[in-house]
Formats: sequence, structure tokens, C-alpha cells
Amino acid sequence: MEEKEEKKEFQTQILQEEEKNGKLKATEEETDQILRIVAPGTNFRSALEGVVHAKKGAIIVVEIEGIHQVLDGGFKINSKFTPQKIVELSKMDGAIILSKDMKRITQANVMVYPDKKISTRETGTRHKTAERTAKMLGTLVATVSERRSEMTIYYKNFRHVIKNVNEILRKVNEQTQIIEKQRELFDSNVEKLTQMELRNYPSLQQASTVIQKGRLIEKMTNDVKDFFLELGNEGTILKTRLKELTSNVEKEVNLVIKDYTKVDLKKSRILINSLSYEEILDSDNIIKSLAYGENIKVDKIRGWRVLSKTSLDESDIAALTKELASLGKTIYSNLNSYKTIIGEEKANIFKQEVDEIKRAYFT
Repeated sequence: MEEKEEKKEFQTQILQEEEKNGKLKATEEETDQILRIVAPGTNFRSALEGVVHAKKGAIIVVEIEGIHQVLDGGFKINSKFTPQKIVELSKMDGAIILSKDMKRITQANVMVYPDKKISTRETGTRHKTAERTAKMLGTLVATVSERRSEMTIYYKNFRHVIKNVNEILRKVNEQTQIIEKQRELFDSNVEKLTQMELRNYPSLQQASTVIQKGRLIEKMTNDVKDFFLELGNEGTILKTRLKELTSNVEKEVNLVIKDYTKVDLKKSRILINSLSYEEILDSDNIIKSLAYGENIKVDKIRGWRVLSKTSLDESDIAALTKELASLGKTIYSNLNSYKTIIGEEKANIFKQEVDEIKRAYFT
């Protein structure tokens, strides 16, 4: 009787803490770490897959302070964690309890009794128990469904069904191919914008297209990165390929924004980053993020993006753009003008680099 009262008191305490902390919400860093724990090649993933292949079901709970208040029965093991032992222990109905560092199996065949007042979207008894336990205690709980051969992990309010590696690889490959096509479009639009700017015809419409293509690449890349956490070492080659595809995209987009925004880079970036896929496809949204109204004509730009292709550092570019006011004046001024602003040595190098850039685009 006394034990039941203690459990009730503990559950009330946890529920109050849960409400205070916003239902124990998992942070992005925490969910990333959880996905790494269950990535292919890890011991924990091997254990879960072993249970699936044995056509058994399981609920595995990682120890946390206060966990024993919701546990009943079973027996102590205190044995080193191995996937094979987990498979054998899954032949029993109760839960398997792991140490906090997940290196030891501490108990098996245990009954878990989380508070039934905690909401759950699950239907099966095992999965209801797992989700409630994760929400209640804020610990990692994993289940394997015997009927569906499905692996699910829970942590605080985070729920994730572990997908088949081949299925994830297929999705990543498809997404990478789309990103590759977008990169081709991005590069061709960047080249077109550069040609227009070097001719002293800056175009807000063309700049918005570059930003649009670049932002699409960024968003799709972020979506794919979530899959890489699940793939573990299986995604190394694709990860390298993606890094090559997205090289310098963010930098180029930022420089275009810096040249064309009427406010500043940070403010426009925040607005652009908040746009959904559908909103990005409408170039008017990009233009509004740069603080333009009905008049979208651009007479001149400072030229940060083009000037960044030279060896000058930011302070020298800032000095040139402040003194000469526009990209057109900067790249078509004489050597003496450069010398008075950035000094003779830098001026000579800069003049050569600017001439090379113009030749590359006009010959």
C-alpha cells in the first residue's frame, strides 16, 4: 500500500514537472543525438534489428533518475549489453532496462507502469507504455512491434519510426539528383547575373532568381541532412557528394542579398529563411524580403559579390565601395583611383584581377 502511494506521489510530481517544462520537449540537439544512437552499425540498432529478424517484440527503456518508481517485477541481470543478449531477452514479455550509459543490461522481464493520464497517439499496449514512459521520465524508450516488424523510438515528446536503410538511401539519392539539377540552374543564373552586373546593368529580377535557386538548394539540403543522421556510416559517400553540390551556395546567396537589399543582410536573410517552399517559388516574396515595393528598378549596386572574387579583404572592398559608390565605377576606374584608396601594391593586383574577370565574361 505504501509503495503504491509512493508511485502515485512520484507520478504527480513528474506530471507537474512535465507541464512546467512544456511537456518535456526534446531539443534539436537531443533528437539528433538519439538518431545517431540508432544509426546503422551501432550496437543499439543491431539489437533492434536482431529482435525484428527473430520475429519477436520488445520494449527497451534506458535508466533515468526515478525510473524504479514505475517498474515492477522482473529480475536483475547487470550484464554487459550485446545485441545477442537483447534478442534472447526479447523472448520474454516484459521490458528490458539498460543502464544510463547503455553499456549494461540491468533488468529484464519488467512491467512498466507510467501514468495513464499522459496522452498517447499509440494503440498497442507496448507502444502506449513506451510513449507514456518517454514523456513522463524524459528518457529513451525503444519498441519493436512483433506484428508489424517495426522499430520505433521515443524520447520526451519525440517519436520516430526507424526506416529501412535501403528506403532512406533511395530517398536521399532522389533528393540529391533534384539538388544537382537546382545547382546547375543556380550556377547558370549566377553567371547571367555576373554578366549583367559587369555591363553595369544590375537586375533585381535576376538577383531574386539567384536567391530563389540558392535558397531552394539550402532547404532541400537541410531536409536531406536529417536522413544522414539515420544512415550513419552508410551515408558517407552521399554526404561527400552533397557537400560538393552545395559548396559556396550560401556565401553566393548572402553576397547577392548584401548587394540588393534595401535594409541589411541579416534582416533580409531572416525573412527569406522563413519562406516555405511554395513561397520561395514566387519571386515577389524574395523581392519583398529585400524591402522593395512597387518600384523594383535598381540603378546601381555596391558590387560585394563580384569584388569578392578578387583577393581583396572585406575592409578594402568596403573602402572601394564607399569611395566609388557603385560596382560600375569601381571596376571601370583607373589605377590611380585604386591607389589612393587601397594603396599601390593592392591596387596593381586588384586592377589585374578585375581585368581578368572582365575578359573571362566578355571574350
